[in-house]
Amino acid sequence: MHAHLQASLFDQTDEIRLGPLTGLERTELGSGAWVDHLPGWLHGADALFERLAADVPWRAERRQMYEREVDVPRLLASYGEGEPLPHPVLAEARDALGRHYAGELGEPFATAGLCLYRDGRDSVAWHGDRTGRSSSEDTMVAILSVGDPRDLALRPRGGGPVALRLPLGHGDLVVMGGSCQRTWDHAVPKSARAVGPRISIQFRTRGVQ
Repeated sequence: MHAHLQASLFDQTDEIRLGPLTGLERTELGSGAWVDHLPGWLHGADALFERLAADVPWRAERRQMYEREVDVPRLLASYGEGEPLPHPVLAEARDALGRHYAGELGEPFATAGLCLYRDGRDSVAWHGDRTGRSSSEDTMVAILSVGDPRDLALRPRGGGPVALRLPLGHGDLVVMGGSCQRTWDHAVPKSARAVGPRISIQFRTRGVQ
């Protein structure tokens, strides 16, 4: 598939590699939830975007919304436990995150889901990843983003104003941990600005969706 990406002025290398995780900064959200953020963890993020946009078997889905079926406003791909990921650096990222968070998480990241936001009209509504064990247990969801930045917004579950907004793209990493999936919601809102495509790669533990 073809998607036009405006290249980052700060990441002009074609060498796709990870940096250290030492720069992670944690924001405590309350109710046992937290978010770690590391801008620019992946170098060569634009090159990885082009590879994933071209090589991943993207699928469009439709979903029941009230009394009608509608298009899901993004393209999707998923990789189950043990399945090869579409680029070696994604396996390196998954394993590096598993090692870094081993003391808190107690288990490895096992699956990967990919979303392609083609432009500002693509989005994901307010939700928490509460299917499976995360409905009752603390867990982590790690998201690596490549492509043009899009806002990840967070607010307490049940509504209210946005408490945290992180523009994610060009190799940025965010990790939502603790009770975040149960007690907070997150979204990628539509954008009226002219924005290019973005791919997010979400790493989850076994039994979490």
